[in-house]
Amino acid sequence: MGKLTGKVALVTGGNSGMGLATAALFAAEGAKVVITGRRQKDLEEAARSIGASALGVPGDVSDLADLDRLFGVIRERHGRLDVLFANAGIGELAPLAQVTEDQFDRQFDINVKGLFFTVQKALPLMPDGSSIILNSSIAGGMGMEAFSVYSATKAAVRSFARSWTNDLKARKIRVNAISPGPIETPIFGKMGLNEDQANGFKQALPGMVPLGRIGRAEEVAKTVLFLASDDSSYITGIDLAVDGGMAQV
Repeated sequence: MGKLTGKVALVTGGNSGMGLATAALFAAEGAKVVITGRRQKDLEEAARSIGASALGVPGDVSDLADLDRLFGVIRERHGRLDVLFANAGIGELAPLAQVTEDQFDRQFDINVKGLFFTVQKALPLMPDGSSIILNSSIAGGMGMEAFSVYSATKAAVRSFARSWTNDLKARKIRVNAISPGPIETPIFGKMGLNEDQANGFKQALPGMVPLGRIGRAEEVAKTVLFLASDDSSYITGIDLAVDGGMAQV
């Protein structure tokens, strides 16, 4: 028996990185897994890599019509949702003076609005006692140069976890956040940096981390599994850092 045997789980942004690693681990632990993402080809490949228990539903979490379609598919296919990992997110680096309106809107639309309505629209399918995990970031509690917009979106995610813990306490639905530090994922190539800048950024990061290395997506996935399963049955409202100690000391 796996830790999620008989459960139905949704991972947004499940076509790569932390989302894909978590979806694969959920499936290995017995869950029927639904993943969503904006790139259909990547999503189909990810679902195949996870196995027969996985279903890919293309869509953009910032588009409420796409969310309605996603949860319609889950309702029709599975009838309920026991675990939600609201993982989809983006990050773009820019100093304050160079942030554009498009950059601001894009990050808040996906990281904040998209996450908010993902959870709201999931609730009718979630039985009492379900588990919701939100992907925040250590950036949400740090003052990092050129990260102001991204950091603000992740601070909002942490705030959601606190508020929703009280909103959903009568239903015994646990809401927790994770805050990854530097993790080896494709996001490094999508932050508005050129190749040299991205490589320099990655090379500098291990020196900022007490454990001396960048984390792996699989390490994040194991943390999410803990919060999704009964192993964390007396834990709600927390923000669990997965950062090699970077924001802790």
